Amino acid sequence: MQYWSFTEAAYPDLPEPETYPSIRVTLPNGVIDPERAASLWDRYIREWQVADECGLNVMVNEHHSTATCMTSVAPLITAVLARVTSNARILLLGNPVANRPDPVRIAEEMALVDVLSHGRLDVGFVRGVPYEISATNTKPIGMTERMWEAIELITRAWATHDGPFNWEGEFFHHRQVNIWPRPYQQPTPPVWVTAVSPSSATRIADQDYRIATFLTGYEGARTVFQAYRDRQAEAGKPVPADDKFGYAALVYTGKTDAEGLDGARKLLWYLTSNKVATEFLYPPGYTPYPVRAAGLRAHSAVHDPALLADQGGHAKKDLALMSLEELIDRGIVFAGSPQTVSNQIEKFYSEVGGFGNLLLMGQAGHMEHDEAVRGLELFADQVVPAVNRLTDAATV
Repeated sequence: MQYWSFTEAAYPDLPEPETYPSIRVTLPNGVIDPERAASLWDRYIREWQVADECGLNVMVNEHHSTATCMTSVAPLITAVLARVTSNARILLLGNPVANRPDPVRIAEEMALVDVLSHGRLDVGFVRGVPYEISATNTKPIGMTERMWEAIELITRAWATHDGPFNWEGEFFHHRQVNIWPRPYQQPTPPVWVTAVSPSSATRIADQDYRIATFLTGYEGARTVFQAYRDRQAEAGKPVPADDKFGYAALVYTGKTDAEGLDGARKLLWYLTSNKVATEFLYPPGYTPYPVRAAGLRAHSAVHDPALLADQGGHAKKDLALMSLEELIDRGIVFAGSPQTVSNQIEKFYSEVGGFGNLLLMGQAGHMEHDEAVRGLELFADQVVPAVNRLTDAATV
């Protein structure tokens, strides 16, 4: 099992929720105190360094026009981490390639970070969340196809070393593609793609990329992972190893169950603060019509609509409305003492048919630096060895 320490690097000092309609897109950046933001960045980078020192890997993501995630330019942060960490692999999950106009630029950014890190970079790709479509003036229709064309162009740019090539696609047109430097890892860095539905898993399986799913719980992760396994079986490929699968959860480890649960309650800021105006959640064409209709009926203002309705258009309960106990029962939060957290992860591993990457969000909102570090250190010192005993035995 590989463990990836993750924070969205939020700016948590917000006005009262009733004073603004949406934390996404329209919240004025005048809310930000630049000195406070700089201080927060100092601590977030230090926490990734602690993870490296503890033997964990590190992960960053990217969002725009929101206080929930100050990592608006993730390649810059991965470049910083390439120089201030020593051993950790660095996962960017992910580049919102369907919302960016120039895949060749992304190929160049990631190749340079891979060189700076001496080959410690994993590159993840995502379609992009719906509430960032209006801010980037992107068409919500055809975003999946646009994402896959971008990935194909990027990976070809990484792996082509005999001179320039031209690209004439449906969405992108490039001349003389010939990136310098090329990646440190040959032919390419490891590639990840996210999915929240079984239908998204099949294309990822066709490419043998790593698949990751976020906060989908037992049932969601099991169905996504099984779709990947089924697709590879249909193609006559060997059973995919655990390292092809990644799962992201909110994770906090305390010395006792009570301390662990107290920490987890602070992590729930990530769910409860994510107030999004409905017009940004459901752009026409982003999701299948039944999913969009179910989301509008639910009139939820939190999280990706794919997490609020299944592919049949049946509404799901909003994560922000669940109690901590319910979130733990569903496998969305792992929290408690080291033994309790180990047991929760082991149960999840068994229920979903195995996975080899745990993406753990151990800091959010108003959790203080010392609390975040304490949770990381306890996890690395006591949870990792316990879980590894199970997963190493299962994969022998």
